Amino acid sequence: MREKRSIRVLGVGLEVAVPIAVLAVWALLSADSESFYFPPLLDVFRAFGDTWLFERVGTDVLPSLGRLFAGYALAVVAAVVLGVALGSSRTLGRMVDPVVQFLRAIPAPVLIPAGILLLGVGSGMKVALIAFVCLFPVLLNTIDGVAGVDPALRETARSFQIPWHERLFRVVLPSAAPQMFAGARVSLSLAVIMMVVSEMVGSTNGIGYFVLQSQRTYAITEMWAGIFLLALLGYVLNVVFLSIERRALRWHRGARAGAG
Repeated sequence: MREKRSIRVLGVGLEVAVPIAVLAVWALLSADSESFYFPPLLDVFRAFGDTWLFERVGTDVLPSLGRLFAGYALAVVAAVVLGVALGSSRTLGRMVDPVVQFLRAIPAPVLIPAGILLLGVGSGMKVALIAFVCLFPVLLNTIDGVAGVDPALRETARSFQIPWHERLFRVVLPSAAPQMFAGARVSLSLAVIMMVVSEMVGSTNGIGYFVLQSQRTYAITEMWAGIFLLALLGYVLNVVFLSIERRALRWHRGARAGAG
């Protein structure tokens, strides 16, 4: 027990120390930089504090996060519902699979012009595009997870005449949950990317809009500060997601440890 705790503390320490060391080396190497395009890291940090703590939180950060979470939530809910239906019926899954594969192959950024024509340049277009790009990783993983549920579990549940909704929530979804979470984690990173891309075209606010406008007006230090904010946002979202996944799938890791 003491060894496991020491290993865990060491892992957390390295996770914190390595990024700090990288930033420290970056700051030292760039301290005397006279390049217009690669300003000193300390100047970037000052611009970060002046811009994002907390001048533009309400005008840019909150709208971006609202679009991201709205599109992501819509995608996850729709993907789970559709994935359970398609994964539960092999015939239905084969019928719909060509359509799913066709839509999945469309690069989401090329849909921005069509989205502007159909939905305008408001938040609705950005939420729809984020939902579109986030849908397929969760959907495909949910289909595979549901279709791969142990047949013995299904037959045992049927033999005990457990109602279908009880089988769904106590057998099917828990068994498919690890793959569903894997798809949801991939979709989260795609949501951040699509949020930025959609805000760079036909937008008047948001982090992506700010980064592009800073580049266009040659406010390079502020541009790097916006990029740093996006990297920090992606990291924090990943940490929060892993924490939720760890709690939700605690039983799964326990079962694997017991099997080992």
